[in-house]
This record gives sequence, C-alpha cells and structure tokens, in this order.
Amino acid sequence: MGLFDQILSNVGDSLSGGMGGMVGSLLENVGGVAGIVEKLNAAGLGDVAASWVGAGENLPINAEQIQSLLSGDTLSGLAEKLGVDPEQASGMVAQYLPGLVDSLTPDGIVPEGGADLASQGVALLKGFFK
Repeated sequence: MGLFDQILSNVGDSLSGGMGGMVGSLLENVGGVAGIVEKLNAAGLGDVAASWVGAGENLPINAEQIQSLLSGDTLSGLAEKLGVDPEQASGMVAQYLPGLVDSLTPDGIVPEGGADLASQGVALLKGFFK
C-alpha cells in the first residue's frame, strides 16, 4: 500500500468509524494531536512523539505505555465501546495511534489542539487534491 493509500485509509477510518474512529475519538478526548504529543513528551516519550510527527519510521509504543498515558476511565470507555477489556483496548490503541498521528501531521507540524480530528482529516485530504 502506498503512502497516499495509507493516509486515506487512516483518515477514512477515523471519519467513518472502526478502530481508527475509536482511536480518533480518543485523540479528541485528550486534546487532539497536540494533546497526545504533550502527554508523550511529559512521560519522557518525546522521541516517540517526534517520530510520529516527523518524517521516517514511527517508533512503536506498547500497551503499558498507553495505559500510563491515559486515564483508566478513558481506556475503560474505549474498551466498552470495542467490547474488550482495557488491556486489549490499550494494545489496539498502541497499534493504531502512531499511524493516525503520522497521517495527521504530513508536513511535520502538530495541528492546533482546538481543531477537531474530522477537520484535521478533511484539511489533510484537501492538501492532496490541490
């Protein structure tokens, strides 16, 4: 799958539902891309955040790191929506979050925290069709 296809897939998932949509919803709950980058930096995972925003390979994050970044209520709510336990939900977030943040920061710029995820996704797509 090419980069453009991957971006469209990630943004499409976040806008239309599915696991990407769940992670997108979670992103909105923590202040968007800016909020998650801030949480990563505060937890000493600035290198991980920088890899997701910048060019090149995304560094991984694991389920335990996700659990330490997010409140128990946030993960419990997501787990309930997915029909899994919170540990499984944190693993799913760890799998999808790097790609979603990467696709929402194609120019290496973190969007302002006030913009919602859907608006960020639409803006991303508009940039491809100029």
